[in-house]
Amino acid sequence: MGLLAQTGTITGTLTDASTDEGLAFANIFNLTTTIGTVTDLDGNYEILASVGDILEMSYVGYESAKATVTGIEKMNFALNSSSALLNEVVVIGYGSSTKKEITGAVSIVKAEEVAKLNPNRLEQALQGQSAGVQISSQSGSPGGGYNIRIRGISTNGDNNPLILVDGVRYADLSALDPYSIESINILKDASASIYGVQAANGVVLITTKKGTKSDKPVIDFHAYVGTQSSARRIPVLNATEYAILSNEAHANGGQTPPFNVISDLGEGTDWQDEVFQNAPIRNYFLNVRGGGDRARYAIGGSYFDQQGIVGGEKAGFKRYTGNVNLDVDLSEKLKFNSVVTYAKQNRKTLSENAIGSVLFNALNMPSTLTPFDEDGDYTLAEGLGAEVINPLQQIANTFNNVDVNRFSGTAGLSYDIAEGLTFTSSLPFNFSLVTNRGFSPIEFYGSGKVFNTVESSVSESTQTYSSWGWDNVLNYTYAYDNAHKIDVTVGTSMYEENFQGVYATGFGVPNNSFEFAAVSQANEIRPGGASSGAGTFRLMSQFGRIQYGYNYKYLISGIIRRDGTTRFGPNNRNGIFPSISVGWVMSEESFLQNNSIIDFAKLRLSYGQTGNDKIGDFRYVAGLNGESEYVFDGNTLVFGQAVGAISNPDINWERNTQFNLGLDLNLFDEALTVTADYFIKESNDLLLSIPVSGITGYTAPGGGLPIANAGSIKNTGIELAINYRYDFSEDISFNFGVNGSKLKNETTSLNDGVSFIQGGGFSIGQLPPTRWEVGQPIGYFYGLETDGVFQNASEIESHASQPDALPGDLRFVDRNNDGAIDSEDRTFIGSPIPEYIFGMSFSAEIHGFDFSAFADAQVGRDLVRNYARNLPLTNRTAYSVDRWHGEGTSTNIPRLTTGATDNNLFSDYFIEDGSYLRIKTLQLGYTIPRYGIQSIGFEKIRIYGSVSNPFTLTKYQGYDPNISSGNPLDSGIDNGYYPQARTFIAGIKITL
Repeated sequence: MGLLAQTGTITGTLTDASTDEGLAFANIFNLTTTIGTVTDLDGNYEILASVGDILEMSYVGYESAKATVTGIEKMNFALNSSSALLNEVVVIGYGSSTKKEITGAVSIVKAEEVAKLNPNRLEQALQGQSAGVQISSQSGSPGGGYNIRIRGISTNGDNNPLILVDGVRYADLSALDPYSIESINILKDASASIYGVQAANGVVLITTKKGTKSDKPVIDFHAYVGTQSSARRIPVLNATEYAILSNEAHANGGQTPPFNVISDLGEGTDWQDEVFQNAPIRNYFLNVRGGGDRARYAIGGSYFDQQGIVGGEKAGFKRYTGNVNLDVDLSEKLKFNSVVTYAKQNRKTLSENAIGSVLFNALNMPSTLTPFDEDGDYTLAEGLGAEVINPLQQIANTFNNVDVNRFSGTAGLSYDIAEGLTFTSSLPFNFSLVTNRGFSPIEFYGSGKVFNTVESSVSESTQTYSSWGWDNVLNYTYAYDNAHKIDVTVGTSMYEENFQGVYATGFGVPNNSFEFAAVSQANEIRPGGASSGAGTFRLMSQFGRIQYGYNYKYLISGIIRRDGTTRFGPNNRNGIFPSISVGWVMSEESFLQNNSIIDFAKLRLSYGQTGNDKIGDFRYVAGLNGESEYVFDGNTLVFGQAVGAISNPDINWERNTQFNLGLDLNLFDEALTVTADYFIKESNDLLLSIPVSGITGYTAPGGGLPIANAGSIKNTGIELAINYRYDFSEDISFNFGVNGSKLKNETTSLNDGVSFIQGGGFSIGQLPPTRWEVGQPIGYFYGLETDGVFQNASEIESHASQPDALPGDLRFVDRNNDGAIDSEDRTFIGSPIPEYIFGMSFSAEIHGFDFSAFADAQVGRDLVRNYARNLPLTNRTAYSVDRWHGEGTSTNIPRLTTGATDNNLFSDYFIEDGSYLRIKTLQLGYTIPRYGIQSIGFEKIRIYGSVSNPFTLTKYQGYDPNISSGNPLDSGIDNGYYPQARTFIAGIKITL
């Protein structure tokens, strides 16, 4: 009886010592009886043992532990990770894995890295953080958008990746508070094929902060306030310089110089000083999280307010957010989870990033003019062309307001059917209400100005965007003998988007005032002044993934997804996207197991396909629109319906085929990590607008060219990321990281009669400056090539025929050697796609003090200088001082004249090197020791100061070298982009 009492079933839980989370499929082995078992999904186990037996607990990536049975009772164990880096959870789409086991190219950006950057928008936190990921600014104005490019440009259309926040699709990240983020995972290779047609441009998976088991609620409060200013000014001529050069230009043009007295002009008006201002910025964030054995929660909210460095409140952005994350164990097998987020945004905008924008006008207004005349009215910009107006007058009379209310989230249930088998069903949803209001008052800016308005008007629109989905996923995980592990995922996904919009414009606003600017208050709505639109898109998908690992040494993963979309016709609606990847953990081989330098080494290889369907709805059928109008009886205007864009029933998926070879290394006791990847991404069957004869009627109002699968692009690149961390002691450590990528973009085919596609805009009335052509990168600059400046008449005579050329004019290269300079001599003169992208980070912690620095760089990118109007009376950039004004005075800057010349034709004279190195953020903080604050209820208090965008090293003369419209055929053309501000902030973080 005594012996029997000493034998029985031992139960317990095996957990991670640092997170208190259960370890699934860990090994429990009775060394005395040689009986073993494994834990379930939650880390629970049962094993037969007797008092005195020795139990050994082991799990890959953790230090093994042993314990002697002292009684037949519950025995819980906590294992310490032997490799925190390798066992870090990586979200891979409809599931997760670990760094050690993944076989795809996945980059991770952690929440602490995001916090160090203090970004206004989350996209800023991705810049320079991941090899192969390029972030560019559409506008530096508050609330301005960003472009995300993963491994280059793959299509002429939308190149942004699929973004999922807790499983919910986001078009952009303006609605998210960056401090609510827990982790960001970027799928860059064929591992993204689990998302099929949506994943051609890569996938960004974002997880927000969730609740954790704790004895009491954990409260985090973060606040900062700061000021912003312009980080850069473009040197232009002061009043004296302007007068001298203006007189010279008039004399060269055979006209009377306009300035008789120059000596008393001085510096004049600095129009950039007039429009730039210091602007406040502030952010407040609160998060409460906690939970017990059955439920965990996280509740957060934030308020962000940023005014513009141009326009102040008239270019401001405000954001209010609130979110609730809830996880509930309804039973041992059934679990409920939900994420609900609300965001309210208000953005006010000025005219920006185009000819006629506020900054364009500030650069072109002569410094001899004052902002106001003697009567206190705005000075008119007479004689400066149709587009240049007083920028202060422009700001005062600009009224654009956008409000966005977004309610989104997901709710789901998961059920443990059997050991290792789990079914999950979730319902992601989103609803957005967008209202726009723009007011144009009666205003006179000068003779012949395109901005002059003789009648006030107001435009309003209301748009609703809604989407919902239903994802059902069955996952089975099985481990055997600590050698075999298999993970199988199968699922279905349904997704629907709906859009409705109402638009109206009214004329005759009471009192010519924004206060009364509403269509309902306007005097009239003219025929055609009101319209509406609606659209629906649906996607039905099935997918599967199987992962197998042997001895955590040999890994293989296969994915297949089938998508059906309403964007293509019945015969082309469905597409299948497969991929396969393998991994070899070389460090588990005998020849590396005892290596004193290499802790971990894994070789990865992947190959697969993703798709793209990002075109307008129903382009495969002919549609009608309301663009048609006709005059009956000589005076009656009647609106009707007309055939829209030409249809093509044969359009099909764009397909991206990607090959990736990667290497992961952990060295020197995991102090040094290295990740290297080589990839080839081929995009085929690109959806293009193809040229057709004008007799088809595509030029009619509401018409358009047909779309066809008619092109291919190839992106080839190398990525490298290196990180080194060293802990001198518990209180002293530092971390240094650098990543870089080299990219080559090339068009490999254009079909269906397309020899090239052109786009973009330069100056007024000129040929398009960009091209898409076989053998070249997409959107390359196409113009005349220069070979210096003509110094004398004999050089002109000996050169190919260049009509009306005079000494001091640009000398163009006769590329086709026909003896004449014309449009046929245009050639490749630059590319807006950078050849190299780099990111760098450094952080150090010393006895409570911490310092961090982040930088990013691009090399081998060209930009077009299009912000200078170059008219006879407009101001000029300061380099005009070095113009040609006699033989030998300049070899690259042409003469000034009021007469007509070819110097303003698009050429490499307007191309500049857009390479740069930018210090993104410098931050210094101090964390108060816990012993000094715990007695008053605080767990942590950190105060810090930070400066963003402190300086940029570049040869580019514009405001910001990291700009892009987002359109591949218009990228890199700088019309005077609103620059990113330099920001100084002071903040505090408190944990209770």
